[in-house]
Amino acid sequence: MDLQQEQEACWKLELDKVTKLDPSKKKKKKKKKLFIREDATYDSEPDYGYAELLSRVFDMLREEEVSTERPRTVMMRRPQLLAQGTQITVCLDFAHLCTTIHRKPGHVIKFLLGQMETKGWLNKQHQLEMKGLVSSQHFQAVFQRYIDAFVICSCCKSPDTALAEDNGISTLSLWFGSIDQRTESPVNMELINFKSHVLGGALFVLCSAVFMILTQHKALANSHGVNSEEEWEMVQRKGQQFTLNGQPFYVNGFNTYWMMTLAADNSTRGKVTDVFQQASAVGLTVGRTWAFNDGQWRALQKSPSVYDEDVFKALDFVVSEAGKYKIRLILSLVNNWNDYGGKAQYVKWGNASGLNLTSDDDFFTNPTLRDFYKSHVRTVLNRVNTFTNITYKNDPTIFAWELMNEPRCPSDPSGDKLQSWIQEMAVFVKSLDAKHMVEIGLEGFYGPSAPARTKFNPNPYAAQVGTDFIRNNQALGVDFASVHVYPDAWISPAVSDTFLEFTNSWMQAHVEDAETYLGMPVLFTEFGVSAHDPGFNTSFRDMMLNTVYKMTLNSTRKGGAGAGSLVWQVFPQGAEFMDDGYAVYLTRAHTASKIISLQSKRLAIFNSLCGWRCKWGCKKKNHTALDALVSHDDEL
Repeated sequence: MDLQQEQEACWKLELDKVTKLDPSKKKKKKKKKLFIREDATYDSEPDYGYAELLSRVFDMLREEEVSTERPRTVMMRRPQLLAQGTQITVCLDFAHLCTTIHRKPGHVIKFLLGQMETKGWLNKQHQLEMKGLVSSQHFQAVFQRYIDAFVICSCCKSPDTALAEDNGISTLSLWFGSIDQRTESPVNMELINFKSHVLGGALFVLCSAVFMILTQHKALANSHGVNSEEEWEMVQRKGQQFTLNGQPFYVNGFNTYWMMTLAADNSTRGKVTDVFQQASAVGLTVGRTWAFNDGQWRALQKSPSVYDEDVFKALDFVVSEAGKYKIRLILSLVNNWNDYGGKAQYVKWGNASGLNLTSDDDFFTNPTLRDFYKSHVRTVLNRVNTFTNITYKNDPTIFAWELMNEPRCPSDPSGDKLQSWIQEMAVFVKSLDAKHMVEIGLEGFYGPSAPARTKFNPNPYAAQVGTDFIRNNQALGVDFASVHVYPDAWISPAVSDTFLEFTNSWMQAHVEDAETYLGMPVLFTEFGVSAHDPGFNTSFRDMMLNTVYKMTLNSTRKGGAGAGSLVWQVFPQGAEFMDDGYAVYLTRAHTASKIISLQSKRLAIFNSLCGWRCKWGCKKKNHTALDALVSHDDEL
């Protein structure tokens, strides 16, 4: 039994009554009912097939002298899409879809193609051919938007609408079932169509029939262990790509580090929701934020292993809210810098407990401080979210754990101290949570293990801060590499084209190393330009966005290790007091928002092209498809 037959076998329909409404006659008709056997199950056949049931209903309506020129019931089935090569996607049942919603194909086509930013036409078989590769899920979402805009009445929510009249006869459509707003895909949409006539200036309904759907599709699916929504699975790493449900998962993301802090105050908690709403609206899929605040204002960890429950609940809210908007989070566990406590605060705690520590870098070597850090990691990973009741280490909303934001150990240029700490902590995190990915949080500076690569560093000092990009990421337990891109902080504060040249070479070098030496994805987890830089203007910031995004796409087109990027940082209106100069306000930075949104669309389309198991055998197809996607250079 195929899926459509299974669905049809599960409808439980009841014809409540058919009453002939005639102003000259008030004679009551005897009620007539039609049932499918109550004990029918998912795996058993009903007494009558779906088509036979409909035929009997129509016979009953004809007995009541009701016109049956149009089908009374139509199931809105999922669009049938077929890829023809790498250039064309065909909607095979487009004519049927238009007939179902009683709209002219030309009007529907104009809307769909405009929304999907592609070209298309009707072929001789009245099938819609669209340029490029279009996923079924994306097509359904856009078609649903057409229904919302041009079929459903915005006032009464009724589909009793028409774009044109035909000889004084209007079409009345009653909708049953539900539409899952989170997935934007139609579910069990039943249309019952009737005709109404204008008689003597007054509108009389000649007949009415109500088909009751007693078993909704979602409940039916769940009762058999099938989720009608796409499973909210954890993102995994396979080789040098991220994958989700067997598909590649290239990232367009953002940073907003302060979300836990503002969520701790009810007066500013709404700003967190604003961030996720606006990020989701432009297609961003991964956010990065702090899961630490050590000994500072609104501290999460007030002293070693002592936590403020209200602040922890604020972090719970951040994770919960991210999940609502289908955004995954990279949670960083401690800071290298003094902001929000960092390793300096751990050293203060150590000295307060009787240790004699003289350097902030003792954080990496002192056994007591290592235990302090491990205790914090254990507490966060084992935390049960008070909003979702899901333990953090089991929550697919969390994309990855970050050991530290921008670790440096300048007291040991050899890198041995930091390497030892990374090796111990990466394995420790994995021992608590083998499901989630782990990354270090590096800026990407090359060190002693790869002297030939230090030429790509932004300055000579970068090789002396105790980090070593290739060696560090080869540690057991590290799943992917991170790199930051800040030419204004590393080269010169004055804005110039040198920034863009450096960004190109810096990103390309790390993608090559991720593929050649590491065999893992590399994520550019921070990049941006500050409004405080001399010579800054928004046009240059947009050029920086374009540069980073093009470099990401160059890797994406080849199925490469360049796994995506996260802009530093997205801000909502009203949070200006937290702005460090790098904030991108999506609601007013219109060009930047357009660039970010376009990058999201392109990566989303690529992510739907093929599964990881194909071992990228279709590289040529992917390359051709993305050539079409990135052909509009004026837009990116």
